[in-house]
Amino acid sequence: MTVSLTRDVLLWCVVVNYALLLIWAGICIYAHDWMYRICTRWFKLSVETFDTMNLAGIAIYKLGIILLNLVPLVALYLSSWQ
Repeated sequence: MTVSLTRDVLLWCVVVNYALLLIWAGICIYAHDWMYRICTRWFKLSVETFDTMNLAGIAIYKLGIILLNLVPLVALYLSSWQ
């Protein structure tokens, strides 16, 4: 795998993962009650616990995107920049 192909793959990974992150955050903001009703069918959760779990999940997912996709992408761009 060449460096340019790796950069392209990482760039698409960043785009797709941030799109999923924005969809998740959008659902949490605009369809909170619907999502809460669906999740409380399976688990007994208070609204505060549900919100905390979603916020923590979004934060961990965002951190994973940054550490596993964005940092290597920036490093590859900087290493091949002349």
